[in-house]
Amino acid sequence: MTDSIAPVSYLRRQAILAALTANALRPPTGPRAGLPAFFAGWIFGELAPQMLALTALDSAAQLRPARRSRLRTKLGLGLAAASSAGLAHIIRQSQQAKDQLEDALVEGLGVDYVEQLDAVPTPAELATPWRKLVNPFSFKDRAVQVEKNIAYAEFGRRSMLDIYRPAAGEELAGAPVLLQVHGGAWTVGTKDQQGIPLMQHMAQRGWVCVAINYRLAPRDPFPAHVIDVKRAIAWIKEHIADYGGNPDYIAITGGSAGGHLCALAAVTPNDKDWQPGFEDADTTVQAAVPHYGVYDLAGSTGLRSAMNMRDGFLAPKVFKKRWDADPEAFEAASPILRIDGDEPDFFVIHGASDSLVDVGQARAFVDKLRRVSRKSVVYAELPGAQHAFDVFPSIRSAHVVRGIERYLGWHWNSWRAGLPVDHEVESGIDGVVDEVAVSH
Repeated sequence: MTDSIAPVSYLRRQAILAALTANALRPPTGPRAGLPAFFAGWIFGELAPQMLALTALDSAAQLRPARRSRLRTKLGLGLAAASSAGLAHIIRQSQQAKDQLEDALVEGLGVDYVEQLDAVPTPAELATPWRKLVNPFSFKDRAVQVEKNIAYAEFGRRSMLDIYRPAAGEELAGAPVLLQVHGGAWTVGTKDQQGIPLMQHMAQRGWVCVAINYRLAPRDPFPAHVIDVKRAIAWIKEHIADYGGNPDYIAITGGSAGGHLCALAAVTPNDKDWQPGFEDADTTVQAAVPHYGVYDLAGSTGLRSAMNMRDGFLAPKVFKKRWDADPEAFEAASPILRIDGDEPDFFVIHGASDSLVDVGQARAFVDKLRRVSRKSVVYAELPGAQHAFDVFPSIRSAHVVRGIERYLGWHWNSWRAGLPVDHEVESGIDGVVDEVAVSH
């Protein structure tokens, strides 16, 4: 009896796998479908090699003569073949991120940007690190030491930070600093859940990396979030030398809500309205690397997805006020509306298949940066990438981390050598600061 049930179970497994594969290849969008599509496709897509191996093993067990002649087994094998083709395509797309990131760096910085790196990366250093991907949920790294739960403000565990540094070697002094801001829809998340692969990678290479908690909505509505990020920047400038970091050089990064806060902090340096009690503190950063961020909280781009997010989530959950009651609060919180020409250098990364944050927001933000900002702007749009593609080690995230390493290496070396990293603005600032409507 068990033997007669097994092929049905196999067929069902393969039907589920085929549906997950289809969702990863082309996730639906919209306020209702976007969140389920993300949760179904995010981990599955980044684990495509593991899913392909499991599909092959499951199918191989069905190839005994007594089973493979059955109709349901044949249907299951057909679905497995289709899923395998889809998973192979996802793996190819993930591997292509290496070239896509390099093309973005060359486009944004020039082909000679590698001259500012400590060394030109070798093919082996750029290859997919398959051995590290065997256990993608293992974040242990003996080459990195982490000092946890250092208070940077007075709000308990929500104002704690962790510091990542090399575990061995000479004592650091004057090392570049990377600040990581976690995501989580401004309502959830902690400092030890995101950005770990990037921080470990950069710490191994002599950077001091700082991961922060910050206050969350709805208990603490916006702008508590960005105020805390700015408090952390001020704390870093005052104290990071004690940990071997250079207080004059901070790059900031983060994903999703963290990408929004990263970008917003970068484009609003020393904004006294968001520095209560530390108005005179320097909160400038030298570079920003937001991932799949939210750049339009006011719906100013005209994107329906942005307006749906504003009215359906941001207003009731994050701001605790309606858009029509205080539109200026949403506009002030939109990085795309705060661009004025004095931004730091930006490296913006977004997935083309993001079902939570419309890639149109990243395109509009980058377009305006390139028209207005005096600094360099790099943009990498990754085909097939979902939201949160870099949270744990995967093929794609490994190439993203290495691309960011090259960008930060270029920027740090250019900065400390006093080399200009500005670019010519194609059109003047006048007349474009408020021009943010884009077609999607």
